[in-house]
Amino acid sequence: MEKIRLGRTNLLVTKTSFGALPVQRRTLEDGAALLRAAYDAGINFFDTARAYSDSEQKIQLGLGDVRENIIIATKTQAKTGAELERDLETSLKTLGTDYIDIYQFHNPSFIPMPGGEDGLYDAALKAKQAGKIRHIGITSHNLDRALAAVKTGLFATMQFPFSMISDEREEELVHLCEKEDVGFICMKALSGGLVRDI
Repeated sequence: MEKIRLGRTNLLVTKTSFGALPVQRRTLEDGAALLRAAYDAGINFFDTARAYSDSEQKIQLGLGDVRENIIIATKTQAKTGAELERDLETSLKTLGTDYIDIYQFHNPSFIPMPGGEDGLYDAALKAKQAGKIRHIGITSHNLDRALAAVKTGLFATMQFPFSMISDEREEELVHLCEKEDVGFICMKALSGGLVRDI
């Protein structure tokens, strides 16, 4: 399966990744088997989140023995630095790993910044310096916020909805990520089921 460089992370990820939100609808065993089937088919990039119920647990069960061969992205909805630290420790334990490849702020209502009163970015940077995360990323469903986040230069990746029905402004975000060497992670490639018969 073809791999691409994910922006300045320099991680080589398969162009097709596994978004592990829906896997929470499967039993523990079925979910783990599905993840393993994706890995066996050549996928090496798996995206999950603390908010996706038992998704992280299923990744550990299905892929724990091949951890060194895969790229894991997970997310936090923390509102403070202390909450982020707790979320991160929970994710590390649940995933059965001592580091996260890409740790993302999960669709925050503002852009976490160094020195912010919330302490979010500083906590993530501290975790990166400690080797618990390799790269700091952000996800968004708000185009203006996504564009602004990329322009800060603080985030190695941007995850945003993108599909065949995306408009020119959304394409602008992709081009901006390319210009700034920010890894663009597409979510909702079928636009929640609106894109069919492809």
